[in-house]
Amino acid sequence: MNKLILGRYFPGESVLHYMDPRAKLLAGFIFIFIVFLASNWQTLALLTSFTFFVMCLSGVSFKVYLRGVRPLIWLILFTVFLQVLFRSGGTVYFDWGPITISHNGIINGVYIFFRFVLIIFFTTVITLTTKPIELTDGIYFLLSPLEKLKVPVDEIALMLSISLRFIPNLLDETQKVMDAQRARGTEFGEGSLLKQMKTLVPIFLPLYESSLNRAEDMANVMEVRGYQSGLTRSNFRRLTWHTKDTLALVTMALLTLGLLLLQ
Repeated sequence: MNKLILGRYFPGESVLHYMDPRAKLLAGFIFIFIVFLASNWQTLALLTSFTFFVMCLSGVSFKVYLRGVRPLIWLILFTVFLQVLFRSGGTVYFDWGPITISHNGIINGVYIFFRFVLIIFFTTVITLTTKPIELTDGIYFLLSPLEKLKVPVDEIALMLSISLRFIPNLLDETQKVMDAQRARGTEFGEGSLLKQMKTLVPIFLPLYESSLNRAEDMANVMEVRGYQSGLTRSNFRRLTWHTKDTLALVTMALLTLGLLLLQ
């Protein structure tokens, strides 16, 4: 659990750290959309090269990114496994009832693997180089047009900010609870599936209780400081759009065009 880096911020002096959070969020949305345009090895190579270039710009070690994707590798492989077993087309290598291993299934499995990994790497770059409070301001700005439809944009942005802020705390607390259970003789990851599920119960209950207590404490603090839903508030931090932010979106547009041409 302590190897997940989702929601963590790494201070740095890279060009990405000084970019406007709105530009980074828009670039992330565009990347998640265009990553599914990678349908051959040329487009996949282009996206992979671009992702590694962005990772280099972040100034964060590649070991950090590998450490972040490692806990999710089994979920990715499970998705790839389903794609390989139940996707038909092309040369069939194995066929038994609903299970079919074919050439197209293997190729699509490889594409899905790289798509998931690239999405994780790119979104991790955004969270590692952007403070949670800046993400909140960026999300609020991007969702602000929905206020005309009576959508509680301010509450949504605050909720996302709190969630991102406490993900690392929750992961650290999970590790502490697991270490405490190990000290009492609990062995995780051993025995039958039912036994492994039972060993998770002593973890979820303390985490659930501590999460409720933390939520209540935060609600009390916000109430003491005068927070009220629906009120218009001023911003201490002002978002400033720079030339590099425009260049970033232009680069994403050119990347999209390149993928369409390579298809």
